[in-house]
Amino acid sequence: MPRIKAATVAENRVAQRAALIEAARELLAERPDRAPSLTDVAVRASMARPTVYQYFTSGADLFDAVVADLFPRWSRRLDSAMRGARTPGERVLAYVDANLRLVADGEHAIARSLATFASASLDVDGERHATLVKPLTDALRDLGARDPGTTADMINGIVYTASHLIESGTSLRTARARAHELLEPYVAAAER
Repeated sequence: MPRIKAATVAENRVAQRAALIEAARELLAERPDRAPSLTDVAVRASMARPTVYQYFTSGADLFDAVVADLFPRWSRRLDSAMRGARTPGERVLAYVDANLRLVADGEHAIARSLATFASASLDVDGERHATLVKPLTDALRDLGARDPGTTADMINGIVYTASHLIESGTSLRTARARAHELLEPYVAAAER
């Protein structure tokens, strides 16, 4: 029987499962056009292939676990970035910046890959997406936007376009600057 690397068997199982999810994330980030095999994931996590089957019944099962991990992780990063902002307008800009950083870090590519490879729906237009957009909508409401939902959709259109630029090779700094050129006048006018 292999030796466990944690204080308890239960803690070891949690750690191994997390390591497999992280290995799959890394592989998806490196090659978003290719679903990694369970063997690829096992090798990346420095585990034997049969160990993977103790946690996941198939590649789709593993990708579903990555999906379940993706949105809370993204949400935590958005919340953390926005928490440091002092005004509603700064929260709006922090939301944009955090999303663009996530794209530059490869998170968006992982989400796109998972939309193709995972059996669980990413629910991009549903509840998970609403959870990610809520901090922006709240900031816009606090800023005095007449229709925070529609304004959030328009801001996300800018984020989407800037994201596409980053994924096409534009630097994060340049994409962020173009987004701010469009949004800072709105924020400044709304905060007056």
